[in-house]
Amino acid sequence: FVWDNTSFRIGASIGLVPISQESGTLTDVLSAADSACYVAKDQGRNRVHTYQPDDEAVSERHGQMQWVQRIQDVLEQNRFRLFFQPIAKLNRATGEKNLTHGEVLIRMLDENNKIVGPGSFIPAAERYQLMPSIDRWVVSNTFRVLTLDKEKVADSVSSCCINLSGQSLSDERFMDFLVSEIKDSGVSPEILVFEITETAVIANLCNASKLISTLREMGCRFALDDFGVGLSSFGYLKNLAVDYLKLDGCFVKNMVGDNIDYAMVQAINQIGHTMDIKTIAEFVEDEATLEAVRKVGVDYAQGYVIAKPMPIEIALYNDPIDLATTEEQAEPVKLKTASTKH
Repeated sequence: FVWDNTSFRIGASIGLVPISQESGTLTDVLSAADSACYVAKDQGRNRVHTYQPDDEAVSERHGQMQWVQRIQDVLEQNRFRLFFQPIAKLNRATGEKNLTHGEVLIRMLDENNKIVGPGSFIPAAERYQLMPSIDRWVVSNTFRVLTLDKEKVADSVSSCCINLSGQSLSDERFMDFLVSEIKDSGVSPEILVFEITETAVIANLCNASKLISTLREMGCRFALDDFGVGLSSFGYLKNLAVDYLKLDGCFVKNMVGDNIDYAMVQAINQIGHTMDIKTIAEFVEDEATLEAVRKVGVDYAQGYVIAKPMPIEIALYNDPIDLATTEEQAEPVKLKTASTKH
């Protein structure tokens, strides 16, 4: 149809549910129809998708929709938990102080006080635009932990990497939130490293460039995560003022037995160093891979051969809890000696 000299096309995506004696309650039927409708949209729109009890696509979509309410409940009830995976400097100079480097990771505490990994809830959070809320929670609570004992952190922590989603990069209010949180919390900007993925940067290049410029002026640093998977990686790199490149794990984890992956790691590392950018290898899971990235000249390594993720309070403050605790077993911990006041 035409309105105000502008043509509009109308489309329809329909979820259809056959109703029978086994259909369940009205709520069940409407939920199934909603899930089927979303599947119709995912498959190209302008079509009808009929719900079947054994439909895997509908089941996956329905499962994600159930996660939405769980995520919202967890945010309201403060049941996310911060974990921290150390990153090792591979060629530390003789006498150089062994400072803490690492990446902040998020886990969920479910209704039974069990730790839930991000693979269970992040896909739903991304699909339903919940990542900015999660990012804000991570930033605020990471800053809170970093300022529990500012003197100890200043003396022992070199970098604390925090992931930012593409949805947050596209939110023009998010930069103001970050600047305000840094100033209000009293956290030292020099230890903050914000990780953004290559694909998120490409999709939000203008906002990403502005964010990087503003926060680097404050003293923060940036890492470009999952680098190397995009076709335009090196072209965009020339226009982004980043401090670290995190080599995509798909190259690193197979580099010992795959000459092409080995060459990719070499090439990315060399280009990074040519641009005076430090390099970090992800997914370093065994000694052979660790030795390979060290031989190539990569600056830092991250992976299970270095350390598994642990509660952030343990990693930063050596809270007296068994350091062998795994992320699956770990319970949230509270500091016994540090004040929560800034």
